[in-house]
Amino acid sequence: MILILTLYALFATTFILGREAVLAVPPIFFIGIRMILAGIVLLAFVRIRKKEPLIIKRQELFWFAGIVLFHIYGSYVLEFVGLQYLTGAKVSLLYNLAPFITALFAYLFFKEILSIRKWIGLAIGFLAFIPVLITEPSIHEAVTENTYAEILLILSVTASCAGWIFMKKLITDYKHSYVFVNGIGMFLGGCIALVHSYFFETWPAVNTLMTNVPFVRSLLLLILIGNIICYNLYGKLLHKYSTTTLSFFGASTPLFAVIFGWLWLGETVSPWFYVTAVLVGVGLYIFYKDELQNGIIVTNDSTVASQEEDAAR
Repeated sequence: MILILTLYALFATTFILGREAVLAVPPIFFIGIRMILAGIVLLAFVRIRKKEPLIIKRQELFWFAGIVLFHIYGSYVLEFVGLQYLTGAKVSLLYNLAPFITALFAYLFFKEILSIRKWIGLAIGFLAFIPVLITEPSIHEAVTENTYAEILLILSVTASCAGWIFMKKLITDYKHSYVFVNGIGMFLGGCIALVHSYFFETWPAVNTLMTNVPFVRSLLLLILIGNIICYNLYGKLLHKYSTTTLSFFGASTPLFAVIFGWLWLGETVSPWFYVTAVLVGVGLYIFYKDELQNGIIVTNDSTVASQEEDAAR
């Protein structure tokens, strides 16, 4: 149990580090640098440690394009642009929409049947976000920009969840490892982000960038914590706990983010934040109760991949 809470405490730090990063450098520029470096690390692991060839077949191009555009570029760019206006705690809370949106995608695209209990959980989970969206203070005082940032975050979560469709296809049908798929997605998604940044953002000078302590610190820590430690810790925990159990405990992430945001950046939240966090936990519990009653469940590769990517945000 302590290891599970440690996982999500580390996960919460990625939102705070992300907030620090966008205060130091342009957000899309940061995503480009981070994803290229993380992608190189993952692909080097696949090639050197796993001895697997880095080959993409022609019939797989469409599905890898979906990973690059939705799972990496779209979700991360939208998230980090939104982080300019929202607290890390609020962003982490909005990411708790992911299980509900993923369930709706599964229902719409894979015809997975949802029980009445799950529909009730979905309804509670979605409605729970209304108080925090209406009342939670944001970094910027302009209501229009705060609303814009919240919409970007919801689109980010949706893009990330849509990425599971492409991930599932590449893992189950084309038999690629999730490490390889994520490595390709991160590297190419990072390249696209840098091109995007070049035309729409002002890049910091190289000599000042290397002495920019918040940038270097957040970059290295996000790769270490998000792409390496959380990734492997989640894999270890999957040997003992089900993805259902781990997903349910993911509701604790915003509470950790509140603590770290206050300690690290002096961020505060309103009482409605905690109301939403509790109601989201209730919705998740109702939604997952069918699986929880069955105890530990065996997971397939696509489920493991999607859960590990969430834990490495």
